[in-house]
Amino acid sequence: MIHYKTYIRGDAYEWVTFVHGAGGSSSIWHKQIKAYKEHFNILLVDLRGHGKSKQHAGKPRAKYTFEDISKDIIEVLKHENIASTHFVAVSLGTIIVQIIAELAPQKIRSMVLAGAVTKLNLRSQILIALGNLVKHIVPYMWLYKLFAWVIMPRERHRESRSLFVREAKKLCQKEFKRWFRLTYGINAFLAELLTKEPAIPALFIMGDEDYMFLPSVQSCVSRRRHAQLCMLDNCGHVVNVDQPEEFNRVSIGFIRQQAGGGQYVVSPA
Repeated sequence: MIHYKTYIRGDAYEWVTFVHGAGGSSSIWHKQIKAYKEHFNILLVDLRGHGKSKQHAGKPRAKYTFEDISKDIIEVLKHENIASTHFVAVSLGTIIVQIIAELAPQKIRSMVLAGAVTKLNLRSQILIALGNLVKHIVPYMWLYKLFAWVIMPRERHRESRSLFVREAKKLCQKEFKRWFRLTYGINAFLAELLTKEPAIPALFIMGDEDYMFLPSVQSCVSRRRHAQLCMLDNCGHVVNVDQPEEFNRVSIGFIRQQAGGGQYVVSPA
């Protein structure tokens, strides 16, 4: 079983499960924990090969699938007898949560999808293609630093960049390659996944400077009945790090509304 940690406030409180992205770990949510603990029980997971899951996931498979990774989290929910939970995810973690919504919709009360990935634009496709060409001869950290800089290029994205690079250093080259293989055919995979909208309330929180992923998310949300978009100013891809106080306010307000804990209206994006 993958590594996880819980913060339990009490039986009367609803659960929130945090899912990080590729190359990160549950530590990227450190600016959310204090605020969320006041309202919810919390489940933090380290995806396979990340964080402390390197010691808990057993012998790694040669090839990963998004479904395998999603089932890891479902297994934890069953083990902890968590009947349903709100999900908060960032970057590639948003794909995993939407797969869980397809595999086990009864487990999800609502979804907060931050820095969501719904399609790779031309620049990111070129970047992925380049990475696939040289991943066997170039140290993975060179590639990861390049990706981080292209996705989060501005000076005010420095903390987000540094955090993800620091966490990625804990991966090994083989683990990086297993995760990188998930990018093969990802646009076709996402197109198929996103044609089916689950009847689950979803809030997409995007930075106004997330130029690689924001346009496709805007298009996706415009076609959905159960989704809303909130855009945070002066913010890049990793919105929960770039603007933590505003992210906490918006996301907690949304989840509390779904839990029947008050009124909440997302500001127009």
